[in-house]
Amino acid sequence: MSINREEEVREKLERAKDEVIGAIAETMDLYGVTSSAGTLYATMYFNDTMNLDEMREELNMSKPSMSTGVRKLQDNGMVKRVFQRGTRKHLYRAEKDFFESFMAFYCKMWEREARQNLEAISVAEKELEEIVEMTDISEALKEEASSHLDLLAESKIYYKWLKRLSESVKSEDIFEFLPKEENDD
Repeated sequence: MSINREEEVREKLERAKDEVIGAIAETMDLYGVTSSAGTLYATMYFNDTMNLDEMREELNMSKPSMSTGVRKLQDNGMVKRVFQRGTRKHLYRAEKDFFESFMAFYCKMWEREARQNLEAISVAEKELEEIVEMTDISEALKEEASSHLDLLAESKIYYKWLKRLSESVKSEDIFEFLPKEENDD
């Protein structure tokens, strides 16, 4: 193959990569990360492992910005630090299994949402039940407290369901109901 043809194909390859990198970066707000961290993740996705210097060189970002982005991606389960004998620099690898990334991130978020809200509901229920039992207040206040208790009972159904959803995703039982499909475009 001629050098011009090689360059032409290399440009085409880079355009294809840039298209995917751009799309991933643009949708990373769903995972609570900036588009620059999304660009970082997508760039790492196309590489085996990278250190912060390589990331900075590839993306022209500052080292502190790289470090912050990598840390956020690690917290979300999208990037893992890897050990390589003989190197002192920290190496990182992007999680290439999108199912794994999705499950790690969303299960963490769903569990947090359910836990925080169920704890708040538990505290609120005690207060509202006390109000309903009071004898020295108006019926209107008791009815309002009782109405709030009913609302909270309904919301607990959702938060308990959300916990079960998270468990079914973590255990991969969800794939019995919604199987992964093979890539057959």
